[in-house]
Amino acid sequence: VAPTTPVCEVPSSAMTGTAVELSCKESEGSPPSEYQWYKNGVALWEKTGTGSARAANITYTMNKKSGILLFNTVTKNDTGEYFCEASNGIGLSQKCSVKRMQV
Repeated sequence: VAPTTPVCEVPSSAMTGTAVELSCKESEGSPPSEYQWYKNGVALWEKTGTGSARAANITYTMNKKSGILLFNTVTKNDTGEYFCEASNGIGLSQKCSVKRMQV
């Protein structure tokens, strides 16, 4: 079954230095969907815990299975427009509407 449009939870504002969680979920897809987050139209990397992610100044953890994008400590650089895409290899991938987070 192809995924339906996912529901994105993106806070409209966040305080610098706080932990922020963005979530993305859709329940129709079978097999279960994987989720990809985008910021300002650019796909975010899945952090693997290697040194390269740290070198790139990545301040978040993205879980493609759960759809959770977690910022341990947000900075002003994390301000932007976020959306996520659900796909499971069947039918077209589905995106939620873009939501702006202001830090």
